[in-house]
Amino acid sequence: MSTDERMEKMEGQLARVRWVNRCLIGCIVLSFGVSFISKTFTPETAWAKSGVKEIRANSFILEDENGNARAGLTVFKDGPGLAIYDENSKPRAELSVRKDGPMLAIYDENSKNRACLRMVEDGPMLGLYAKNGKGAVGLSVLKDLPRVALLDENGKTRAELSLDKNGAGLGMRDQNGQVRVGLAVVKYGPTAWMSDENGNEVWSAP
Repeated sequence: MSTDERMEKMEGQLARVRWVNRCLIGCIVLSFGVSFISKTFTPETAWAKSGVKEIRANSFILEDENGNARAGLTVFKDGPGLAIYDENSKPRAELSVRKDGPMLAIYDENSKNRACLRMVEDGPMLGLYAKNGKGAVGLSVLKDLPRVALLDENGKTRAELSLDKNGAGLGMRDQNGQVRVGLAVVKYGPTAWMSDENGNEVWSAP
């Protein structure tokens, strides 16, 4: 083999080596680039760099690892509401803002409403309910006048304690809602009375 043939052969081998080296360098640069992009432009960093500060939607549902709904945020006709569910997806608490004001409701394991706190135009109201949903204790401060009421299973007020500008009063009613016994402390002193089923006074003191 002549010298020229050897030189030509070596140049061909060098050309192939250069080509292989360029391919290797390109692969290395590409791999570094992909790694850099994947670390730099993650959804989190993209969200942060986008300048977006809020998410807007009509409803959000939070699920546990079993796919059960545990919380829900929804906008109804009357306003937004947040519901909290137990492990059986039964509602246990609800916070909402309705046309007549905000409300917080607490439910038992049978989804019965057992407590409810509301803010209406005249003031706050708190209701505590029996397990069967009948019978309740009501506490309110409406128009700056505090009142405590005991209701029977038919929703009738049977006893109430109230306070107004004239003084404090305690009234006890029958099943028809008629006041039968009253006790009050007013400006001129304490007083008490009893009435029959028709509201006629049968005894009073002083």
